[in-house]
Amino acid sequence: MNALIAAAKEFGRDEEGITAIEYGLIAALMAAAIAAALGPVSTALQNRFQAIADTLAP
Repeated sequence: MNALIAAAKEFGRDEEGITAIEYGLIAALMAAAIAAALGPVSTALQNRFQAIADTLAP
């Protein structure tokens, strides 16, 4: 039981996990920003390809 408590205390003092969590949160925020920015671009691109397809269709 003492080994488990010692391992839990060591885990609490370990700062490498905290850094990984911070980097994960930053990556998630960047992905959300990119997805939000590409939404209108995606719609415009889809409309452009549809216009080309309509032009090429007999």
